[in-house]
Amino acid sequence: MNNKQYDVVSIGDANIDLIVAGSDQLPLPGQEVFVSNMLVHIGGGAALFSMALAKLGLKVAFNGVLGSDYYGQFILDEFSELNIDTTYIRQSQHNNTGISIAINPEHDRSFITYMGSNAEVRMEDLNENSMRYGRHVHMTGYQGSRNHDAYMKMIRKIKSFGTTISFDVGWDDSGEWYSGIFEVMREVDVFFLNELEALHYSGRQDIHQAIQRMSSHASHLVVKMGSRGAVSVHNADRTYRSAYAVTAVDTTGAGDSFNAGYMYGVLTGKTAGECLQYGNACGALSVSAYGGNTGIPHHDGVQEFIRQHAGQIVDDWEVIA
Repeated sequence: MNNKQYDVVSIGDANIDLIVAGSDQLPLPGQEVFVSNMLVHIGGGAALFSMALAKLGLKVAFNGVLGSDYYGQFILDEFSELNIDTTYIRQSQHNNTGISIAINPEHDRSFITYMGSNAEVRMEDLNENSMRYGRHVHMTGYQGSRNHDAYMKMIRKIKSFGTTISFDVGWDDSGEWYSGIFEVMREVDVFFLNELEALHYSGRQDIHQAIQRMSSHASHLVVKMGSRGAVSVHNADRTYRSAYAVTAVDTTGAGDSFNAGYMYGVLTGKTAGECLQYGNACGALSVSAYGGNTGIPHHDGVQEFIRQHAGQIVDDWEVIA
């Protein structure tokens, strides 16, 4: 009997993003600086991925940790508005919900971050039933050698449920760039990273060479290159699609929104080129508004965006220098 209740179960972080817009400077001691606006949105890569996929019409469950506070309830309420199942979210008895203050998101962003309950997202503590009931699981929060063994154990457990896995490696703030990531790449079904991460992990200075090396370990590799588009290599078949030209207001969450669009394509049987188009569309719509998710409309709006911008598409990989 098929017990898959969810299209996707997302594992990872959810927090509050406090966005400080129009800030040209930080206050010196004793000073007060006035800015054009402050906005409160949901942040965290796993949360933004989940919200975008839910808007696209897939059934999503979230597995993570929130504080037992106002902001934790705010996130739960927003998830419920999008019909994201919150059954498997654990409430922390020790930490408040995480908050990240994004300063000057229009240009060179700076962040002040309190990890809060996100620091308690550990593979060994997560409710396994949520993964059992999803036909696909999306994983974030990898920290190299610090949690590699726990991730590998969970990956193998998820696969034993007959569930596919996508994995966004994220930035390595330790600077370790742990070689164990190649073991992860061999095990998961879709592996996401951005251009700079690909260069670091591969030890190459050229993105073509980096993709060549990493795709030899991954059956389905996706590299995000921001305004230069994205490339996927699936079973040695390489596909490239250029990015959509939009005015960027806030780039927070663009990569996670791309992941959601791409996985929507994979899970609904789209071609590689269509998966990249959905990914690029969600990424472009994300950066067009403050907050990592507010710019993304529901399914019909994303499709209309793709239709209206069809003339922008470039599929020639050689345009990437």
